[in-house]
Amino acid sequence: MTSTAILTTELRIYVACLAAYNNGYLHGAWIDATQGEWGIWEDIQTMLAASPIPDAEEHAIHDYEGFEGARIREYTVIENLAKLAAFITDHGALGGAVLEYYNNDLDEASEALTERYLGQYTNLADYVQEMTEGSMTIPQSLQYYIDWQAMARDAEINGDLFTISTAYNEVHVFAGC
Repeated sequence: MTSTAILTTELRIYVACLAAYNNGYLHGAWIDATQGEWGIWEDIQTMLAASPIPDAEEHAIHDYEGFEGARIREYTVIENLAKLAAFITDHGALGGAVLEYYNNDLDEASEALTERYLGQYTNLADYVQEMTEGSMTIPQSLQYYIDWQAMARDAEINGDLFTISTAYNEVHVFAGC
């Protein structure tokens, strides 16, 4: 029995041959999603050429790994898949979380990260406190009366800010739309 090497690429998709699948065979391959659109297409064509069903042409994505929460559908356009993989490669877990927040809208997620990202904090109250103290002098006698949590909650409820948490005490703050 021969063993098949398993790809060690973090971002990958499992593409299946539909002709084989519809005829009772499981035939497909794990493909590196970071190699760009044409590299993915090449690997899909190689997998289809090796199908137990002659002249196989149709494929579907049956599984994926490493996309940090971004959703990949069975018939995701390969061009879009390559863009998603590049985005996740560039932005990691935060990129995946922002994509999830924007319902997999890559343009919105990109804009949020480039135009509205304000930084990483332990919580939103820390951000609000830093911005407030950086923009005005708070008299010593009033410092202990300021409720930073309430100010943060109000900013979020009003839509001025939103947060994405990627880990414990790791909150990423964004300006609202």
